Amino acid sequence: MNIGVDPPDIVKTSPCAKLECWIDPFKHPAQRSLDSIGRQLQTQYERLQSRARYRLALDPTVEDAKKLCVQLRKSAKDERVLLHYNGHGVPRPTINGEIWVFNKNYTQYIPLSVLEVQQWLGTPSIYVLDCSNAGVLLKSITQGITSTPTQDRSSTRIKEVILLCACGPTDLLPMSPDLPADLFTSCLTTPIAIALRWACLRSSLLNVKLDDIDKIPGRLAERKTPIGDLNWIFTAVTDTIAWNVLPRDLFQKLFRQDLLLAALMRNFLLAQRIMHSCNCTPMSFPVLPMVHQHPMWQMWDLVVELYLRQLEIFLGDASYIFKPSTFFADQLTAFEVWLDSAKPEDAVPEQLPIVLQ
Repeated sequence: MNIGVDPPDIVKTSPCAKLECWIDPFKHPAQRSLDSIGRQLQTQYERLQSRARYRLALDPTVEDAKKLCVQLRKSAKDERVLLHYNGHGVPRPTINGEIWVFNKNYTQYIPLSVLEVQQWLGTPSIYVLDCSNAGVLLKSITQGITSTPTQDRSSTRIKEVILLCACGPTDLLPMSPDLPADLFTSCLTTPIAIALRWACLRSSLLNVKLDDIDKIPGRLAERKTPIGDLNWIFTAVTDTIAWNVLPRDLFQKLFRQDLLLAALMRNFLLAQRIMHSCNCTPMSFPVLPMVHQHPMWQMWDLVVELYLRQLEIFLGDASYIFKPSTFFADQLTAFEVWLDSAKPEDAVPEQLPIVLQ
């Protein structure tokens, strides 16, 4: 992240996005902020999958990166390894598929081929690439695996690689000061927080300050609390979108076989929507269709508005009790109507995944 030093190939706006993992990196000395952001990112991933083991490599050298990747593959054996790359404080990836790390004295940027990283990390693996021009790296990794003349079956190896990229090969990350600098990471690891913030920014009718958004009561894991209900509905909406647009085998692979992967893929659909509004096009491998205009998002918007309007009341009256959404009841009613009127040749209703939640 190289806190305090702007990348030489990007001219930042003023003011500019600065929050990383919802932390202002300029409030404290650089090293302290770096450590705090690293720990917070780990915490955000632990909320998605608490049983996984996580390791941090903060502003690493080539040797640090290699050692970590090799150790992770050795300890993971045949299990999936996830690599999260934050490239906000270094130059953009090169057209040859190189990211940037540091020399031992932190006086130079050192290029590191993602193909080397892929060889160290092996398969199965997930890459989360949060940097400008991230699509360049997707192309390099997928082409590199399929063209490498090894004894491995490249067709099998490529199926074991999953990539989530913040933007296309020529896109710059958003710089709006109202959004976090790691907007893509926020979408993937704290989807409810960023979805609420984005909704507030889009609406001129809501009288909720951005700093008050996290005052919706409850815990994400507790469905009967307001924030927990929101989280449950978000899971149902994104699951339904994926179920309706993906081939069944791909849906099963990405959304039903691995808890962490399923959470990341659901949240990636939100990233498509929010990043697209900022003129970025997230990319993935396997390729997912763009779903930023799927009609299910309208239902999600209504639920978010319901809770934000109740938050307005709650901020003025702390004794106010939030009313739960009727989302699931409404979807069940729609499904019952379909059952009463459907013909054998009719398509399966889009509400089915919600009814099964």
